[in-house]
Amino acid sequence: MTLTSGTKLGPYEILSPLGAGGMGEVYRARDSRLGREVALKVLPESFSRDADRLRRFEQEARAVAALNHPNILAIHDIGEQDGSPFIVSELLEGNSLRFELDQDIHIATPRIEVVPEY
Repeated sequence: MTLTSGTKLGPYEILSPLGAGGMGEVYRARDSRLGREVALKVLPESFSRDADRLRRFEQEARAVAALNHPNILAIHDIGEQDGSPFIVSELLEGNSLRFELDQDIHIATPRIEVVPEY
């Protein structure tokens, strides 16, 4: 289910695609109820007919929604439109993790010196 700008899923209006992966396509969307931009992840219709994939998609939403930490995105909503389930989360700006990893930039980590005991 590739969505185009202007497509509506409930109160969410698709603005642009953000990316795609093994569990769906992610779009920048506008939440008309709260007046904010969100990320909307859609499970492709063909996957929603697969009970195992549908179960994993729903499990992902429940697992992330149960967490509350500054380094984990917040889940705002879940829904379904025309047989395709979707998850609505906060929109995080910046590069993808894949992009950062591909840059071969080493993340600074604290050094620990190990001194042997005699």
